[in-house]
Parts: sequence; structure tokens; C-alpha cells
Amino acid sequence: MISRREFLMAAVATGAILGPNSDGRWTRAFAQQRLSEDALLSMEPFGNVTLVHITDIHAQLKPVYFREPSVNLGVGEVAGLPPHVTGADFLELYNIEPGSPEAYALTYEDFTALARTYGRMGGMDRVATVVKRIRAERGDSMLLLDGGDTWQGSYSANETLGADMVEVMNALRPDAMTGHWEFTYGADRVTELVDSLPFSFLGSNIYDAEWNEPAFEPMKMFERGGVNIAVIGQAFPYTPIANPRWMIPGWSFGIREEDIAAHVEEARAGGADLVVLLSHNGFDVDRKLASRVDGIDVILTGHTHDALPEPVIVNDTLLIASGSNGKFVSRLDLDIRDGAVKGYAYRLIPVFADVIAPDAEMAALIDKVRAPYEAELARELARTETLLYRRGNFNGTMDDLICQALLEEREADIALSPGFRWGTSLLPGDAITVEDLHNACAMTYPAVYRSTMSGQMLRDILEDVADNLFNPDPYYQQGGDMVRVGGMSYTITPTAGMGSRISDMTALKTGEPIDPGEDYVVSGWASVNEDTEGPAIWDVVEAWLKDNPVVTLEENNRSVRIAG
Repeated sequence: MISRREFLMAAVATGAILGPNSDGRWTRAFAQQRLSEDALLSMEPFGNVTLVHITDIHAQLKPVYFREPSVNLGVGEVAGLPPHVTGADFLELYNIEPGSPEAYALTYEDFTALARTYGRMGGMDRVATVVKRIRAERGDSMLLLDGGDTWQGSYSANETLGADMVEVMNALRPDAMTGHWEFTYGADRVTELVDSLPFSFLGSNIYDAEWNEPAFEPMKMFERGGVNIAVIGQAFPYTPIANPRWMIPGWSFGIREEDIAAHVEEARAGGADLVVLLSHNGFDVDRKLASRVDGIDVILTGHTHDALPEPVIVNDTLLIASGSNGKFVSRLDLDIRDGAVKGYAYRLIPVFADVIAPDAEMAALIDKVRAPYEAELARELARTETLLYRRGNFNGTMDDLICQALLEEREADIALSPGFRWGTSLLPGDAITVEDLHNACAMTYPAVYRSTMSGQMLRDILEDVADNLFNPDPYYQQGGDMVRVGGMSYTITPTAGMGSRISDMTALKTGEPIDPGEDYVVSGWASVNEDTEGPAIWDVVEAWLKDNPVVTLEENNRSVRIAG
């Protein structure tokens, strides 16, 4: 049987044979699949410096499906601006043909059908192929930078406390990285891993909480292509709020805009021709930062998992968004002369796993670090007849599955599941394996709680998370997407003021309004409280899947209604 990779590669030759005047469904299919490794990676060299950026890999070593969001709302000044444009609007904005490889990679439109056509994306062995090719072309002009959220998000990463990803990334040879979910392994483990790295771990905004001194190297100077490059690292500023503070009690975080400005001045005074912020702030925070801090030439953004085919330019700063899960590699060629950017060329490279050949050395290394866990990773738990995905401001179907498991296995009235952006997708008909389950919930504080909350407390929780997500000032956006709910519905008005966004809370079992004075049994997971007790979320979901071996979920139009 011909493989998808062989089919995609053959499409180019077949299209040439058929000619431009051919018609019919096969011709259209071939037109959508004119992919080759050369076509994806070839780029006319430009300038004297090349920045290569990867971010938010979330420990995904193998190719994956990852559905981009259908809902990604912006509020205030960024409403309707990239990255807060999705689906058909995104295609129109960037002049992308529906049904094309780019449409599949960058939007949720026709995701299931296009996923069956174009296949999985990412895989660190394919990323290695891309990186090695650019490195061979650009030589000592290239700088490879990792935006963080690299060591967390899979079964094997959990089992090794990040060691599998460190070994793989060491082989990829980045020049520097910053972090966020890395810190959820705890201060001792992070320190141990950082001390073992053959490259810099940068965090200009992380301080020793007792001595108020930098806890990590804030900035690194590099010389590439005869150009002096300063890279300032910016870890996720709200790590101790979004994640457990007790895991990193000795470190304080923050945006620390004044510190960044000071580092920019220091870099320029030290002879930097190019200043780069390697950031895990999130796109909107970086957009505001670029408008307020002069002298940053490039911000390589992370955290919000946005993938944009063109830079966003704020004042004179280029903002680059490189997606997540290894789906994309960004290449930014820069012409640096007289200490300034004179021009640039950019390419967001989609890593189509069936087109880009795996790098043999990296593939062998990945097999080695996964070998102790392969049998368990492949163990089948159930099958799904529904597209399972998470990414988006509100409930995805993977979240609905988890909430249903919480409701039934923990005998709860209401389920709460965190709005994490990480978590891969599964197509209808796919097996749900241990690996798939852990891709959605692998973390170091997985306990499932069961407690009693008043209706007022539930509303307060939703209001607090909504303000984290929809505060019109990006500097006050402290979390991920909206908390997912099961067993209840509500209306949200994102543009309303703090404390006024949530209304019409309803218990789905009874159809009655949630009573502020009544108590409800609530089950959830990933609490940041140190004393949380309960089974691990993956054990709860696996037990539910055992009783529900074929997963069929209706499209969830009941949980959240968006107003305003």
C-alpha cells in the first residue's frame, strides 16, 4: 500500500503530468497536496543573521494532531487583531486557500477531513531535519532559541521528570531557552536540570525571593554572522499564580518591564547590534511590552500557542508567533547593518510529518528515551467516534470527556477542569491510548479533589478566571483559557467589567438556576493548593473509559453561551 508520504511526494510529479488544464476531483486533490520537503524548507537566504524559533513543544516527541482554536477572543484594543482571528476569517486575512495545507495547519476549518489528507504534524526528528538544514545553509549566522514549555506534557516526561526532553533538546543544540511549565517539576529538579544544560537557561524576570537577586542568567550575548546579538530571557511572569507557588517558594516572578528596559540599555551599551526578547509572556503581553519598551528588535513569543504566518510589527519590533507541539519552526532572516535592522525575510515552516523526512540520529534517540515506556504508551483504553480536542477559550471535546469522567467517577454535581492550552487531538475512529490520555493531563499535581462549594463560590471562581483571560489590560491576564465545566452551563460577557461577566448559571441535571446559597458537590483537578488529596486525573479518566470503551460525545453547545 502506498503511504501518505509517498502520495504527497508523488502529487507534485503527477500534477505536472496532468498539466494546468486538467480537471476533476483527483486534480483538485493533487493541487491541495503539492508538498515536498524542498518546497516547505527552501528559502532564499537573506541578510547576515538567522533566528530559528521553537516554543511550547510540551514534550511531544512524536508527530501529533493538534486542532487550532475555533474561539480565540481578544478584548479591548486587541479585539479582532491577530492572533484573535480564527477559521475562515483567518484564511481571508492571510489570503490562504481553504482546504490547502496551510489552512489545515493554521486553522480548525474542516480539521478532520484535512487531517486525514495531510496527516500528523511535528515530531522532534522532523524538527531536527528542519533545524539541521537551516544550520547547514546559514552556518555560523544561525541562532536557535527555545521559548519554553518544552519539558512537560507527556507520559515519558512525567516519568523522567523532564530528562527525556532535556536529552532530546541537547541533541538539537539550541543556544538558549526560557521556561514556564518546566518550573512545575519543583525548584530542586529545575536547578538540577538547568545546571546540566550545555546551553543557557535565561530568565531575566526571576529573582531569588529572599535576596532579591537574579535567580537565573538574565541575558546572553552571541556573535553570529559578524553581528553581536543580545538575547534576553523572559519566563512566564505569573508562574506562581497559574501554577503551585509551593513548588518554587524561593523564586519570585513578574513582567518586570523596567528590568527588560534596563537589560536592553545594557545590551546596547555592550555593543549589541540586535536585541531579541525570548519570551514566554503570551502574545498580547508582548504586544503591549513592545509598545512601551524601545530598543527590542525581535520578540519571539510563546505561552499562548499562537501560530501566525507573518510577523506582527509594533513600533519597530517584530513579534514572531511559532505555534506549539512542534507543528512549526520559525525562520527569521535579518539584514543587520550599522547596529540596526535594515530588512527581514520570514517563514513559518509547517512540519508535515509525512513530507519532511525524519532525521535518523534524532529518531534513534527518541526511540531510546521512549523505549522503557513503549508498551504502556501503546496500551489501548478505548476508541473515540468523536473528534477530541482541547484548544480554545472554552470547552473542547477532550475537556467534555474529562468533565464527564469527573462527574460520574467522583459522583459530583459539577465538574471543573483547567483551561490548559496543551493537549493533542484525536480523530474519529482513533484508539485512545495511555499516551493520548497523558498528552491531555500529564503533570506533577494531578490529584482529583471532591469537595462542597456554594453556588456563590462557583460564580466567584468563574469570574476570577474570566478576568484572568479577558481583562482588557494584557498585563493582568494571568492564566490560560477559561476553566472547563461539566454539569452546569453559564453565560459569559467577555467585554463586561470585573465581577460582571458571568450570568445565567444553570445546573444541567435539574435545569434549575445555580443557587448562590446552596451547596454543590464539585470535582476537579490540578489545584494549586499543596494539601489537595485524591486519585490522579489519569486514573479517574481511565476508569471511566473502561466503562465507556466507545466514546461518542455530542457537540457541546450547552455549557457556555457568549454574550456581548
